[in-house]
Amino acid sequence: MPTPRSRRGSLTPVFLKMKKFNFRKVLDGLTASSPGSGSGSGSNSSGGSGAMHPGGTAGVLREEIQETLTSEYFHICKTVRHGFPYQPTALAFDPVQKTLAIGTRTGAIRILGRPGVDCYCQHESGAAVLQLQFLINEGALVSASSDDTLHLWNLRQKRPAILHSLKFNRERITYCHLPFQSKWLYVGTERGNTHIVNIESFILSGYVIMWNKAIELSTKTHPGPVVHLSDSPRDEGKLLIGYENGTVVFWDLKSKRAELRVYYDEAIHSIDWHHEGKQFMCSHSDGSLTLWNLKSPSRPFQTTIPHGKSPREGRKSESCKPILKVEYKTCRNSEPFIIFSGGLSYDKACRRPSLTIMHGKAITVLEMDHPIVEFLTLCETPYPNEFQEPYAVVVLLEKDLIVVDLTQSNFPIFENPYPMDIHESPVTCTAYFADCPPDLILVLYSIGVKHKKQGYSNKEWPITGGAWNLGTQTYPEIIITGHADGSIKFWDASAITLQMLYKLKTAKVFEKQKVGEGKQTCEIVEEDPYAIQMIYWCPESRIFCVSGVSAYVIIYKFSRHEITTEIVSLEVRLQYDVEDIITPEPETSPPFPDLSSQLPSRSLSGSTNTVASEGVTKDSIPCLNVKTRPVRMPPGYQAELVIQLVWVDGEPPQQITSLAVSSAYGIVAFGNCNGLAVVDFIQKTVLLSMGTIDLYRSSDLYQRQPRSPRKNKQFIADNFCMRGLSNFYPDLTKRIRTSYQSLTELNDSPVPLELERCKSPTSDHVNGHYTSPTSQSCSSGKRLSSADVSKVNRWGPGRPPFRKAQSAACMEISLPVTTEESRENSYNRSRSSSISSIDKDSKEAITALYFMESFARKNDSTISPCLFVGTSLGMVLIISLNLPSADEQRFTEPVMVLPSGTFLSLKGAVLTFSCMDRTGALMQPPYEVWKDPNNIDENEKSLRRKLVMNCPSPSQDIGDHQYTIICSEKQAKVFSLPSQTCLYVHNITETSFILQADVVVLCNSACLACFCANGHIMIMSLPSLRPMLDVNYLPLTDMRIARTFCFTNEGQALYLVSPTEIQRLTYSQEMCDNLQDMLGDLFTPIETPEAQNRGFLKGLFGGSGQTFDREELFGEASAGKASRSLAQHIPGPGGIEGMKGAAGGVMGELTRARIALDERGQRLGELEEKTAGMMTSAEAFSKHAHELMLKYKDKKWYQF
Repeated sequence: MPTPRSRRGSLTPVFLKMKKFNFRKVLDGLTASSPGSGSGSGSNSSGGSGAMHPGGTAGVLREEIQETLTSEYFHICKTVRHGFPYQPTALAFDPVQKTLAIGTRTGAIRILGRPGVDCYCQHESGAAVLQLQFLINEGALVSASSDDTLHLWNLRQKRPAILHSLKFNRERITYCHLPFQSKWLYVGTERGNTHIVNIESFILSGYVIMWNKAIELSTKTHPGPVVHLSDSPRDEGKLLIGYENGTVVFWDLKSKRAELRVYYDEAIHSIDWHHEGKQFMCSHSDGSLTLWNLKSPSRPFQTTIPHGKSPREGRKSESCKPILKVEYKTCRNSEPFIIFSGGLSYDKACRRPSLTIMHGKAITVLEMDHPIVEFLTLCETPYPNEFQEPYAVVVLLEKDLIVVDLTQSNFPIFENPYPMDIHESPVTCTAYFADCPPDLILVLYSIGVKHKKQGYSNKEWPITGGAWNLGTQTYPEIIITGHADGSIKFWDASAITLQMLYKLKTAKVFEKQKVGEGKQTCEIVEEDPYAIQMIYWCPESRIFCVSGVSAYVIIYKFSRHEITTEIVSLEVRLQYDVEDIITPEPETSPPFPDLSSQLPSRSLSGSTNTVASEGVTKDSIPCLNVKTRPVRMPPGYQAELVIQLVWVDGEPPQQITSLAVSSAYGIVAFGNCNGLAVVDFIQKTVLLSMGTIDLYRSSDLYQRQPRSPRKNKQFIADNFCMRGLSNFYPDLTKRIRTSYQSLTELNDSPVPLELERCKSPTSDHVNGHYTSPTSQSCSSGKRLSSADVSKVNRWGPGRPPFRKAQSAACMEISLPVTTEESRENSYNRSRSSSISSIDKDSKEAITALYFMESFARKNDSTISPCLFVGTSLGMVLIISLNLPSADEQRFTEPVMVLPSGTFLSLKGAVLTFSCMDRTGALMQPPYEVWKDPNNIDENEKSLRRKLVMNCPSPSQDIGDHQYTIICSEKQAKVFSLPSQTCLYVHNITETSFILQADVVVLCNSACLACFCANGHIMIMSLPSLRPMLDVNYLPLTDMRIARTFCFTNEGQALYLVSPTEIQRLTYSQEMCDNLQDMLGDLFTPIETPEAQNRGFLKGLFGGSGQTFDREELFGEASAGKASRSLAQHIPGPGGIEGMKGAAGGVMGELTRARIALDERGQRLGELEEKTAGMMTSAEAFSKHAHELMLKYKDKKWYQF
């Protein structure tokens, strides 16, 4: 486990340095802006310098808040992994413990039991798992990996550990077999040899079955690798060895010779015994099944091609696809089951992968959605020499796990209690909520259970191993996942479990794309136009909002009642005014070419076709069509409003980069690289639609419609916007690529560099570096020459100097930068060397939004509704919201939205905001208490809204009442409001950048949690920003992690570790200490069922299996030692104590089993002696009775 690494920094009063800093700026004539200070008409110019360490104000302010968090409160550890094991390769089942193990291509092992028992363990080598073998009812597992190593896992602890490893040096492992209640493991190799390993010591035995001794001497060809090993159910002293070329050898272990050999023309894939040990069945590469009898090994007793066509007279049967595995299971009261995978006819190429079940004369083919990796038949008994009585089949697919019920004639499947369908559609975004309202889980479950699939087996899930309890931490947790098909899934994540509660399909609000239509969508998004990009949820008000890749926002309200209504939609124009940024002199303005001559008539390579087929430039067209007819909405989340960005002068709408909703204000805000939009979802009107650069100006606000327009169902915010330079150069426009696109591929195939740069805001791998998670592909603008831009630095009143974008998702504009500006704003250089040149500037994107009751302007005396806006240039703007005072007027009176003129700045793109009161308590944004909008009983109260404002307590002291925490990609700052004094500054990273930052609560105290692109997880206390934890925990090897990593309260976090799995972790020391109590037990003491009584005749003539002693045959005394160069023993990392304890447990169980068998044998011997005595007595009694009968046979009755 990585150890925490502390950071040291001096706590220097900020205001002292700021006075000196501003004085120097006055002397310099204010030629450059301070990167660490606030700027703007209402900002405080004494912000912290970008090079400063954590600092503080005077001692009085510092003593007001007593921070309780220390470094001892934090520790990083993984908790549990949810989802389907990625790229599975192997499967094993313990029929006594009833636990299931799955191995993967990445060397991982997932062990599953009853719901709640789910354990993940990993081979350090990362080699693929070839095969798994349980030591049945022993609490141990053997794994064979592709690096030719055997591992023994101890399952008697909650975190399994490797006790022993055995590395084969000269041969490759192909197959393993461990007989029931045996400590000797048979290992087949690629060379055709069979080795034997002692499970207790994990040492190779000197007993070896060489391939040249197993086959006949007259055979001139190598039999191939060993594909099967199993001991005879009738006689444990006989071993069945299957070779790939079709040879089967029945080996006598005692006499060390082959008792019989079987040859077949087709290659063998698998073998299975009849429980009596007289017959076995083979599956072959031509789709045939052969049944062999030991009494006549010269030819098969029966040959069938289940899916082959009936052969004509004199012709050979038609070959089919290989049968990869067959299992032959017998029943006491019915015909045996023959279950196999593959074997379909070649002429049915479109047939899906299938599992065939043959029961008597009935043949059932179960088609699967994904290729079959492995399957196992679950039987009632662990003894191979008894009637198997199969009751279920576990089928491991490439992307799913299903269990088929064999006890019912229609073979239904069991309902899977594990969250194996996370990846049903690729996950594109995640959200994590800890300690949410407790009634939410029950409410969501009651709605979601009504929409569950039907037709499952009515029996209980058969994998019931292990034990699990709730543990001590039982606060409610909910995880939300957004998917590529537009669906949203709500999961109950309480007590480190995961269960789906409710599924919402957002695509239902749009019309389906018909064949030949939807070209305008395809021009923007090549696939998955409904993919979810961002999620915003208020658990208290149950307001839910999503943004999609096709530039739309949907607001949902929760209701327990079904309704049928029309979906209200708005269309918003959001354009970036490039001409407002670059204002050259009139005489030097480059003449723009004629628009009609520049617009191409065909689509260019790598660009969007911005011209319709008629030659008309697209304008005011949304990407998707909202349903116009009344729509039935079932109970649950129901669409309240759909907002869509539209094309503007041939430019497609850019993807949304930030989203925030306030249920108390009834307002939703969202932004992209073009600007900001604010919408009133109560009155269904657009309040603000403005380019980012226009937000800095306050002189022309009323010309841009800051008021709510008239209520209109299909309102279009047709604000006047100048055409951008890119409109005159449509060949430079680029298609929108989604930030989830790399997630939609479940395979991790390499992606070309240029395609990867276009696909996602976080997948820009440039010269080996990761660019910012807020960098996004947008429309390119016109590049100006140095002569054209010699006089571009002319700024209007209230406009900030144009600075290089650090992570904007925007169009590139070439601007010159002076040497002094380059030096002063050095932190604004791009992280990537290929885009750090001066001639690559970007639009200023909206990267963070936050609604809060705060102070909009400097030295305000009262708080008011505010919207904090963060940009990709590190600027923070505060927008004032003027709401009607009375609740009744909120539904009719307009809402005023106008920038306050307050600007703050940080290094890098702004990621998150939060607020604290003067006591240091975290302030939650105001919200509206939920009530059912469709409840008939509350119609008369529909205009009454119950709001929870969470306002700071009023104080008569003259001074600041609120702290605002702002975190960017590079640093964090704490401002005191309303004075806007920068109290603390902490430069989090200089060489990397922050991917995810959240203000969370741990132990009733707030802290700032950050995940850095270099893999570091950092925690800082608030408000002082003192480093509490800095651990190099998770190297960023996949951008999937960057997109899905999220923190939440109570020390919890998660990320998508693979396309199919969610990894949860904790940074709380308390939870790490209690984790052992929360995890499930993989092993529980269960008495091994006794074998059935074979009867006197079967015991006498059924073979010599009971008298076979493997220890005597394979031990060092008789077999000798194996060559040291053949295999190397490696002690496991579990430690000596764990090794002794686990090995002692296995040894003890084996010893006890052996003693129990001896005692049982003694009892059987005593019973046999008593039976013999009773037979002797019976014979004597019969003899005396016969003599008595002869004595009195001739006498009359009167002679007695």
